[in-house]
Amino acid sequence: MTPEQRAAEFDAADPLAAYRERFTLPEGVIYLDGNSLGALPKATPAAVRCVVEHEWGEGLIRSWNSAGWFEAAGRIGGKIAPLIGAAPHEVIACDSTSVNLFKLIAAALQMRPGRKVILSEPGNFPTDLYMIAGLEQQGLAERRLAERDRLTDALDGDVALLLLTHVHYKTGAMHDMVALTRAAHEAGALVLWDLSHSTGALPVGLNAAQADFAVGCGYKYLCGGPGAPAFAFVAERHHASLKQPLTGWFGHAAPFAFSDDYASAPGIEQLLCGTSPVLGLAALEVGVELIAEIGVERLFQKSQALSEFFLASLKDHGVVLECVSPADSGARGSQLSFRHPQAYAICQALIARGVIGDFRDPDVLRLGFAPAYLSFADIAAAARHLAEVLANEEWQSDEFRQRAAVT
Repeated sequence: MTPEQRAAEFDAADPLAAYRERFTLPEGVIYLDGNSLGALPKATPAAVRCVVEHEWGEGLIRSWNSAGWFEAAGRIGGKIAPLIGAAPHEVIACDSTSVNLFKLIAAALQMRPGRKVILSEPGNFPTDLYMIAGLEQQGLAERRLAERDRLTDALDGDVALLLLTHVHYKTGAMHDMVALTRAAHEAGALVLWDLSHSTGALPVGLNAAQADFAVGCGYKYLCGGPGAPAFAFVAERHHASLKQPLTGWFGHAAPFAFSDDYASAPGIEQLLCGTSPVLGLAALEVGVELIAEIGVERLFQKSQALSEFFLASLKDHGVVLECVSPADSGARGSQLSFRHPQAYAICQALIARGVIGDFRDPDVLRLGFAPAYLSFADIAAAARHLAEVLANEEWQSDEFRQRAAVT
């Protein structure tokens, strides 16, 4: 049986197949980059248009009260919470992932006086490491990096915070959240998890793991649109002792009292800073509701099946590529990454054929399997296109070697 024939059988039995119609997908495109920017839900344009034309256009400033703008950050955070194993009052939708990282790293340092070390791993997503470096430049933190298999050995009495990405952005490898959180706590450290490549793609249990903090973005698997607001999680047990450094007016206990002195809001709202981005939140809310409706457990099951089918299809086509993602689909996120010295050119050759993946420097072709809108037929076709690009050496064309600003 050919990959295409197997795909037809799998698609016929797929309980999530109908959700593909809830997304806007260009004709002739196989989109394997939903782990970088999620596809557009069909309901989003109308939702944003309503906010622009009616709530803003007609309601004007009254809509902060009448349309729920003021409560949007907490309301949407509460809808994200079940996707990451948290309580609704522990999650807030706000700012960017980078800004939320800064807030929580700084807060963790204050909560562990006498300790300055932030422990992470080399090759973590750059912004996570850059935020540590920024605090290091101010003399507030000290960065320490340890390889994955040496992280527990690097936990000592100087470590204030363990900062890791749950699913690695480049390889898709997943950390053991429960074991590493326990090890950090035994060493007296706090833990901050970056869930940018986990949220909406696979089950996450922050409270089950006794995690302290977490952040994540809204534009990947949550399909909130480019630059969508991010979110932050703080375990309830830390709400009283948390002191985040960006003391903007929306994080004040009574922002419209217009006091000269800052008093933080008592709960997760203290993570807010400036005025909430209402248009971005409106788009994000649509994506969050749709992903929640599908269900993370079902999404993860399908993503595992899609990635396994892709590997089997490559084998059927005789393709041999070095896969740098874990062999066990249960130990990786919704992606597969392959190493090749011409990975960038191969990626561009695939895009020219309508198969959109992405490249991660220096030599990784990264393909995402967003199960909400991908079919098994997509995967069979993508495998065939990759086999043909390699067999025909299409990547050798000069046009595919010119690096764009975004890869």
